[in-house]
Amino acid sequence: MEQRILQIALDTPLHTVFDYCWRPQEEGEAIPAIGHLVVVPFGRREAVGVVVGHVQASELGADKIKNVIAVRRQMAPLSAHWLALCGFAADYYQRPLGEVMLPGLPKNLRALTTVALDKALKALDKTPAPKKRKAKARSAGAEPVDPAELPAAEQPQALPDPMQFGPAPSLNAAQQEAVDAIAGADAFAPLLLYGVTGSGKTEVYLQAAAAILRRAADAAQADGRPPQDGPPAQILVLVPEINLTPQLEGNIRARFPHLNVVALHSGLAEGERARNWLAAHLGQAHIVLGTRLAILSSLPHLKLIVIDEEHDPSYKQQEGLRYSARDLAVWRAHQLGIPVVLGSATPSLETWQHAQAGRYRRLELRQRAAQQAVLPKVKVIDMERDKPVDGLTSTLIAAVRKRLEHGEQSLLFLNRRGYAPVLACDACGWISNCMRCDAFMVVHRPERRLRCHHCSLELHIPKSCPTCGNVDLQPLGRGTQRVEEGLHAIFPEARVLRIDADSTRLKGSAQSAFDSVHRGEVDILIGTQMVAKGHDFKKLTLVGVMNPDTALFSHDYRASERLFAQLMQVAGRAGRAGLSADGSSGEVLIQTRYPHHPLYQAVTRHDYDGFAGELLDERRQAYFPPFMYQALLRAEARELEQAMAFLKEAANILDAPAITINEPIPMTMMRVANTERAQLLVECASRPALQAFLKEWLALLRQIRTRARWSLEVDPVDI
Repeated sequence: MEQRILQIALDTPLHTVFDYCWRPQEEGEAIPAIGHLVVVPFGRREAVGVVVGHVQASELGADKIKNVIAVRRQMAPLSAHWLALCGFAADYYQRPLGEVMLPGLPKNLRALTTVALDKALKALDKTPAPKKRKAKARSAGAEPVDPAELPAAEQPQALPDPMQFGPAPSLNAAQQEAVDAIAGADAFAPLLLYGVTGSGKTEVYLQAAAAILRRAADAAQADGRPPQDGPPAQILVLVPEINLTPQLEGNIRARFPHLNVVALHSGLAEGERARNWLAAHLGQAHIVLGTRLAILSSLPHLKLIVIDEEHDPSYKQQEGLRYSARDLAVWRAHQLGIPVVLGSATPSLETWQHAQAGRYRRLELRQRAAQQAVLPKVKVIDMERDKPVDGLTSTLIAAVRKRLEHGEQSLLFLNRRGYAPVLACDACGWISNCMRCDAFMVVHRPERRLRCHHCSLELHIPKSCPTCGNVDLQPLGRGTQRVEEGLHAIFPEARVLRIDADSTRLKGSAQSAFDSVHRGEVDILIGTQMVAKGHDFKKLTLVGVMNPDTALFSHDYRASERLFAQLMQVAGRAGRAGLSADGSSGEVLIQTRYPHHPLYQAVTRHDYDGFAGELLDERRQAYFPPFMYQALLRAEARELEQAMAFLKEAANILDAPAITINEPIPMTMMRVANTERAQLLVECASRPALQAFLKEWLALLRQIRTRARWSLEVDPVDI
């Protein structure tokens, strides 16, 4: 029998593909196609890999090459476009191809048995029962079954027209211009949808998607495709966080009730994720809504990509393959020749610079979409003059009380969970340091725990000082739990709800909490960044921001950009539905000790354009991104000296005239989980030159003998 050599990508840290011999099990069996999943022996175990090439011969000897064990023929092979996307990601982010492809697939598709895969495929088989019976009778040589002879329960049902969409509101002129630009693009078109909070960006996404789906359906019908099959087009919508998917998914399903809409994110059960991924892969899913991992899904009929809140740092993966879903989305749109929409009220400086340079087309929504809805009035409260009590100034307390009297909702934003950042002893100066990290253990009073938010170490709150025995230990500072306690004391009649990572640990709890806010069952909402973006609370008219000043003095040059975006986003939750009961617009109060800081003044003016322009000028003068390209080499070891020794050797192993290799330094938080960490920043004004250097450099780094673990991140967002 014929034998061929297959090149297989496997999930290993080795920068290579592996040769395996394929021998047909029976006469006429076709060779596995490029893109097929296969099971192969690897060392002492078996592994699932992806066929990425066919060759006539291998450099391995005949006695060393192993045979393919099985081929997953029940699943259609992955497309050339998907393989090219993974190839680009592996090449750009300097990772092995298999480490991109295999983790990008649902776990159930990578299993060594086919039980989960077969179950998922069976669940997707929605062929009507009468049609199945006809096919079965025909295959058995029997006469076809007349539908009129079938029982009533098995009569063929009239299928709804998949192109019957739900009602859509009328658009204002700016929204219509944006829809026309997106839907009218017949080639690669990167579009920045720059719209203030509440300006109706979601409606633009929906109506542009509807136009693209209709055009695809009309073209398919002209070619004779049955309309009940739905349009041969797919839309991918990315959101930065899981908790933003339910509200948007509800809007999408209401608008497209007869199309197949699926979600893809890490919060799904493995079986559901596999079904949804396969529905997209087989072209059955018309709209895919997901977080960053959805960018690596297989979408054979992709016609539009939407990246909502494109500025959000959550789009950058921070472990393993450290990819940017936003950047991969733009590359994928270019590869397919389709439009990609980057939506935000506070675009990232990289995206803003692309628009300023003319590489992206900017579509603007300068006004809120709802009738009578205007941007909220933003005021700063000087905490040196209005001293806070329980974290709240008298001005903010009075504003919350006023909203309670009007039956409206208030949101207090504090991006610090737990009860207090640290527990301290006044007698001897002891503080609750984490014994494994360079960080404080945070007080979680309801659970009576000290918890490290970096290594997850938990301890009981001590009854007395571990150093001197003093029983009068004091929590310092405030987290959301402590603010919640204070609100109950100040407003005992109010319904207070806290939403943060601690209160929403159980599956479904976050959505349940947000639903209660939407139903008006909450008067005062206290939360972290989970509540700061994307949510449309109709009755919320007041936002209070607590303790934002720490970000003003961060070592990270991106901190001011992120703080401004965070404040603008959370401010945008106020007054989205129109004027409040007293005829005023929404109100935002920012408590600060630096009321005259330029950042806060820009927020009060809602002046993203001016603030972004100033930041870009600073970045240009300092040679920071987006005017410089970077890569970050991290090393960690039990001893800092080991990590630093590796980085010092790495810094001197290769010279390149256009490359700046900075001195290795310990990371700001040097120790995490008893591991010492250091970093080395590499910079270059040319992206191609940096990429060429990194390829050569990495080959040399792999030859260094070291006990340190190391990793490379291209385009780092946290330095």
